[in-house]
Amino acid sequence: MSYATAGWPGWLLGAVAVTALSVSELSGHGFSPAAASAAPASATVASPAAPGPLIVAHRGASGHAPENTLAAADAAADLDTVWVETDVQRTRDGELILLHDTTLTRTTDVEEVFPDRAPWRVADFTSAEIERLDAGSWFGADFAGEGVPTLAEYLDRLSANGQRLLLELKAPEDYPGIEEEILAELGERGWLNEWYPGQRLVLQSFDADSVRTVHELAPRVETGFLGTPPVAEIPAYAEFADQINPRHADLTAAYVESVQAVRGPHGRPLKVYTWTVNDGALATRVAELGVDGIISDVPEVVREALAS
Repeated sequence: MSYATAGWPGWLLGAVAVTALSVSELSGHGFSPAAASAAPASATVASPAAPGPLIVAHRGASGHAPENTLAAADAAADLDTVWVETDVQRTRDGELILLHDTTLTRTTDVEEVFPDRAPWRVADFTSAEIERLDAGSWFGADFAGEGVPTLAEYLDRLSANGQRLLLELKAPEDYPGIEEEILAELGERGWLNEWYPGQRLVLQSFDADSVRTVHELAPRVETGFLGTPPVAEIPAYAEFADQINPRHADLTAAYVESVQAVRGPHGRPLKVYTWTVNDGALATRVAELGVDGIISDVPEVVREALAS
């Protein structure tokens, strides 16, 4: 999808316009790198500085708290994990919420609350109905009553924690137009005000068309494709994706090197983030392949393994 600038919302114009300005020009327009990139004063998580792969908390620290909840984001913060991955979908009435599965059955009590609504698809429920669900008890009694967060709530929590976001567009083919809606939400809450692409935010998906749409709508946003495209096709993906993110079982050192040899839409070598690595020995082996990031339910396990 493409837009004429006359019809673009203000947040999108700002995100695109910044690509045409040099640092000196930005300064001349009153743009402050500190203001754009600084975490709120209440932030509690330090910026990552250690060498080696970046560690990302999968669905929050989902080995310690129910996945894709505010509690999981807080658990990642408690483990000093700056980057958090989560999944976004859309309710029947247009609310952006965080849930991995396209049905509500595995991680909520929807079958008890709405027994006659099978197959309990996310897209068939309103935001008010989803607010009634318990998304924590399945994980443990300590999380009883934990809700399914909206994207807005999650962004605010990450901002308060000083965290950064790897956001997966889940099943975007089920939600036409969701890319623009997500970008609008991110823009309204200041998440597009990055000093450089990928400083605070990355959007990824298994759907290449959706990744391409995000890049076309907001060229400065760093994007990732989830999967393992053939090496010969990587330059085509590099036209709209900054990352190629395969599952760990599909990785070889040669594949990682081939991906990183190609430059992406922002002129930088493509990155490789792999998932889902929850074992210390596996984390060490994957790191030796040269990956740029490791996504884990238990980020502290990966961190300890790489530090040893």
